[in-house]
Amino acid sequence: MTDQTTRRRAESSRVEAFSDGVFSIAITLLVLELAVPTVAGQFGTDLLDEGVSYLAYLAAFATIGVLWMGHHTVFTRIAAVDSGLLWRNLVLLLTVSVVPFPTAVIGSAYRVGTPADQAAAVVAYAAVGMASGVAWTLLFSYLRRRPDLLDPASGTRWFRLSEPLITLIGYGAAGLVGWVISPTLALAIFLMFPILYVFRVRSEGG
Repeated sequence: MTDQTTRRRAESSRVEAFSDGVFSIAITLLVLELAVPTVAGQFGTDLLDEGVSYLAYLAAFATIGVLWMGHHTVFTRIAAVDSGLLWRNLVLLLTVSVVPFPTAVIGSAYRVGTPADQAAAVVAYAAVGMASGVAWTLLFSYLRRRPDLLDPASGTRWFRLSEPLITLIGYGAAGLVGWVISPTLALAIFLMFPILYVFRVRSEGG
């Protein structure tokens, strides 16, 4: 029994290590989308013109950061893995790995696009955020049905479905704001989400 428990915990650690690699690659790819000035005498102007790209970078960096924090916290409460958990974790990692793409689209839309392009870009970013909410819902729902995979000190109540629901609604609302009202306002909202997450976690922990 002891050997089996050790093996199952080792499998959980392997899944977390693989996931950490995906998070680290995704968060590193973000910086590659920042444009480097190439016209002599216009570096200052070009850097200022990329202001929205920097805002998108910060929002995406912070988003991936809090996703990693949440993922790490979840796996501290998991004692074993099975194929169902592996597949759901892969779906979650898919939504993480794609974050650099809509971030780059936002930068391009504000660099050379029209207001309609900018609106489409932030909606694409919001769609990825909503997909993340779906992935978390799938993961939490599965863990609630499989208490045997959890650490004995953790209960299924910790995996509240209201958490991913907030993500779904929040990104959906932000995408609507970007499409109907202002893409730039939606981008500011994207940046606020991870900040609010950190404050919420700290208040619950305190």
